[in-house]
Amino acid sequence: MEAFDVVYVLLTMSNVLAIELNVDDDASVKAAASTIAYDMMTCYKGNLTDGIPGLLPYPPYYWWTAGAMFGSLVDYWYYTGDTTYNDVITKGLIWQAAPSRDFMPQNQTKDEGNDDQAFWAFTAMSMAEVGFPDPPSDEPQWLYLVQAVFNLQAGRWDTSSCGGGLRWQFNFYARGYTYKNTISQGGLFNMAARLGAYTKNETYFDWANKVWNWMEAVSLIGPEYQVFDGSDLTNNCTEQNKSQWTYNFGVFLHGAAVMWNQQAEWRTRIEGLLKQAEAVFFTGPNNNIAIEIACEKDPVGPTYCDNDQVSFKAYLARWMAATTKLAPWSYDTIYPYLRANAMAAAQACVGGDSHRACGNKWWTGGFDGITGVGEQMAALEAIQSMLLHRVGGALAADNGGTSTGNGNAGAGGLETVDEPYYEITNTDRAGAGVLTAVVIGITLGCAWYVA
Repeated sequence: MEAFDVVYVLLTMSNVLAIELNVDDDASVKAAASTIAYDMMTCYKGNLTDGIPGLLPYPPYYWWTAGAMFGSLVDYWYYTGDTTYNDVITKGLIWQAAPSRDFMPQNQTKDEGNDDQAFWAFTAMSMAEVGFPDPPSDEPQWLYLVQAVFNLQAGRWDTSSCGGGLRWQFNFYARGYTYKNTISQGGLFNMAARLGAYTKNETYFDWANKVWNWMEAVSLIGPEYQVFDGSDLTNNCTEQNKSQWTYNFGVFLHGAAVMWNQQAEWRTRIEGLLKQAEAVFFTGPNNNIAIEIACEKDPVGPTYCDNDQVSFKAYLARWMAATTKLAPWSYDTIYPYLRANAMAAAQACVGGDSHRACGNKWWTGGFDGITGVGEQMAALEAIQSMLLHRVGGALAADNGGTSTGNGNAGAGGLETVDEPYYEITNTDRAGAGVLTAVVIGITLGCAWYVA
């Protein structure tokens, strides 16, 4: 048994108090990541006899959260080499890809939006890029799934208002149908850039440029590289919801880093995004520790972030780490933040009966009383990023990548359902990205408040 395995067994079998972490010791980082991943997966029931593969308990978790969670586990395998969850990941992705093979399962049509679908595609893209074991040949391959989602979403590009852009929801009866939110645009942008890098098909790069240019044209990316939450087609996108969220910066930062490897002028955009992220998210009460400024403002009491928003820092950490591989000159700027946040996240993992459940407000120096899949995922991505030096960069079809696809994938998706839609409200817009009806603090599923 390797040293890492011994540490893992000791951590999961003993009464561990808090997450101990030495960011300069690979074994310590692996052990901490292993414990957090294990605790996160106690929330997952899809591998049980009566469970549905790929789904987390609803409520409180919407469909997209499981796709994002599997992405964190792909990263976990990538960084640590631990294959514990690989079969669960593969089964969950294939099951939720659905018979249509495009992440359009019919039991999710009432809630699924463009951003939700994109998070499953992000996971499949990562699987292709890091050389995750391919599924059986009679199942949809990872690259194919991403191409299917891209093609569906490119077909939803809406020029009937605002000169373009994706609507948040693609079913016209759903809340958010009139809202063009940034994370949906970021999803298409990020997929396009990564598909272009993997396949060397210039059409994908053209789409990445198209999305970025549209974001600037409607001022959702501002002159100082602010990344705002979204805009509404009812005013032809002339007004912006000025909320800024970590994952919106992350998704555009990562895509821009992919594009920099193709077009040198993207360096200015990467630098601008990093400078703005520093000003917004890393200059709070505890410098260098990320704060989700739109919902973590109160240092006392539970977070105001909802059950989706508590996971957003996971994606910022994930995509900042990936950016250092794609644009190595960014490492000196990014790594100090990753390091500080890994240590802060570990200090926040002291809650619950186990005294190691992870909280949300890392900048407070301790546990804030609420934990769940999102908080565990965020801590996991922050901590396992300390193993950056152990891994290589993204693979491509001409550079070690084995996943195969089809540029015409995506013809089988269920596009719309004939029901009336609801007008979006200001409440709906807050933290736009995904539907978030469950209030943090309700004792449901794996999200709980610890007094």
